[in-house]
Amino acid sequence: MSKSINRRNFLKLSLLASGGLLIGVGCTSEAESKMPTSIEDLDFQHFNAFIEMANTGHVIIYSPNPEIGQGVKTAMPMIVAEELDVAWENVTVKQAPLSKDFNRQVAGGSQSIRQTFPTLRNAGASVKMMLLTAAAQQWKVDVSTCKAEQGVITNANGDKFKYGEVLEAAVKLPVPENAPLKDAKDFKLIGTAVKNVDIKPILKGQPLYGVDYREEGMKYAAIARPPFGATLKSFDDTEAKKVQGVEQIFSFDNKIAVVGKNTWAVFQGKSKLDIKWDNLQSSQDTDVFDKKMDAILKKSKLDVRSKTGNYASARAKADQLLERTYEAPFLPHNTMEPMNFFADVTGEKIRLVGPTQVPESSAKTVAKMFNKEVEDVSVDMTRMGGGFGRRLSTDFVEDTAMVSSLAKAPIKLMYQREDDMSVGQYRPKVKYKVEAAIKNGKVTGYHIKEAIVNNRGMSWVLPKYFPFGAIENYKAESESVDADVTTLWWRAPITNFLGFATECFMDDLALTLKKDPIDLRMELLEQAKGKDKIPYDPERMQNTIQLVKEKSNWGKPKPGISQGFSCYFSHNSYVAEVCEIEIKGDKPVAKKVYAAVDCGIVINTSGAKNQIEGAIIDGIGHAMYGDMAIKNGVAQSQNFDTYKLIRMMDTPIVETFFVDSNEAPTGLGEPGMPPSSPAFANAVKKATGKRWLKQPFFDS
Repeated sequence: MSKSINRRNFLKLSLLASGGLLIGVGCTSEAESKMPTSIEDLDFQHFNAFIEMANTGHVIIYSPNPEIGQGVKTAMPMIVAEELDVAWENVTVKQAPLSKDFNRQVAGGSQSIRQTFPTLRNAGASVKMMLLTAAAQQWKVDVSTCKAEQGVITNANGDKFKYGEVLEAAVKLPVPENAPLKDAKDFKLIGTAVKNVDIKPILKGQPLYGVDYREEGMKYAAIARPPFGATLKSFDDTEAKKVQGVEQIFSFDNKIAVVGKNTWAVFQGKSKLDIKWDNLQSSQDTDVFDKKMDAILKKSKLDVRSKTGNYASARAKADQLLERTYEAPFLPHNTMEPMNFFADVTGEKIRLVGPTQVPESSAKTVAKMFNKEVEDVSVDMTRMGGGFGRRLSTDFVEDTAMVSSLAKAPIKLMYQREDDMSVGQYRPKVKYKVEAAIKNGKVTGYHIKEAIVNNRGMSWVLPKYFPFGAIENYKAESESVDADVTTLWWRAPITNFLGFATECFMDDLALTLKKDPIDLRMELLEQAKGKDKIPYDPERMQNTIQLVKEKSNWGKPKPGISQGFSCYFSHNSYVAEVCEIEIKGDKPVAKKVYAAVDCGIVINTSGAKNQIEGAIIDGIGHAMYGDMAIKNGVAQSQNFDTYKLIRMMDTPIVETFFVDSNEAPTGLGEPGMPPSSPAFANAVKKATGKRWLKQPFFDS
């Protein structure tokens, strides 16, 4: 067949070894070199929860965790394929459903790769060993004399088997418990740039996301929710019922559900409800929260979250004190794909389908709601158009299931942008008061106080992040303001602003001590070496700082450019950033960010860079403009006409460099964010002398 003909769309016929006839559709020259695409007709053998293989050698690898845009649907199968030693072009990736066969099916905390790396490697290595053993038995040689590469097994005599040729024998063998794993230096797929497995359907607009999900007989629903702290007094649905397509309207749990034939009908119906809310709370107000938080920061004692030495004594002996207070507002998550979910609650089984970061928690919560066993609830995960922590909550899953039960129909719940921005789950409003004691030009004490709204704030390991361990007398305290405003984990929870406060303070500390900001951190990290119970490795942080220092040509910016530095350890990864800004008119503009990252072994360099770039732009953008004020329980922004996000003209170029490492991989969805806004702010301080203490930096 001529090459010119091959470049057109055409039907390709392939006679398989199994006797089946496959029909594949080729549309590009790239596709011509691959297997027929109709893999559904292949006879796959099941090895384990991750791997199925056909006698053509084609492999299906199931990706267990929710895909939220962080790239795990590509990266996790890469790890399996690496140990299986199969060519990536012979791999099809599928999203796994919720199953007990997998551990920790959660998208959160940048933990997916870190928590499952050993399991994924073992899944691939054990199947490779079964294939090697099957080949060795047919050749009557010791399995140790056989090796596999790219789906082909060879022995010392030069004999060869393709995986598919020993497939039938391999699946009958016992699964080895301790199959040997590759040495990191032998990785061929891990550490390369692999394009996202969903990129073609995304570009073609094919259904992948929860918002795309449809099924026969499905109804749509929209829900009206009360302002924070308010209750439902009454509602008149006369006009709403007149909307064509609206079928049912009912209340539950202070909410009103409109059920109908399509999204347009239920949105229109919801807008025509005449609702009376009761108990609007004047206490649920940004100004009220500010006063309560300021009062907390003035208190002499808060809840101690971490302590070493005696800060009070260091303070008393100090010849100089440095104090700063930093403030950040509530922020909504603003998932680009509107919040949505599907539920079909029947007397016997419950089906859940949609974009959730916590499929297991969703199943357990819904099972409890309807007094069912969790085994009676199935969860199929769709790709998510962003989450940033919002879909770690199960509130929208619970609402969908309740509406399905009350409407006695399979339900697709759809949010409008206003539904989630105005009554959603927010990053908690927070303030930090930081004080350092200085004696003879040395930092002898560090004290940080946290006042936070409706959140536990600094807890668990967070109070022990840098500079814990580096300063002898250290104290971290926190207290929360009770509120009806719902808060939740928001990208890089707590550290997204704790990192800002800590790293801006470090910059001012360096100025006070007349030291280079990088030199000060390096000195403090040197002092942290060998200290007990610190969650970070000072030497790895130093190496990360040194890398960004070299790559950014720190201290020698081009004319008109000012540099700001920041570093932070969070979510088990080390990130150091240098932000370069330029003053345009009277406005500082971030032009470029250099980022050095130590996340251990990098699985997919393409996805890893994307995560760092996204986190930096997200961090700087929200620090510039993000603000959600609350008045009498009502959010003052409802949509993007009043809630500003970063624009293209504000977006810096990001260059990312990874520390060469054989350490176990850690996460990347969040660690790039905490150092981003302080690096920007520190550059502005250098350029203008102005210290930004409060976010957002600009009025939106």
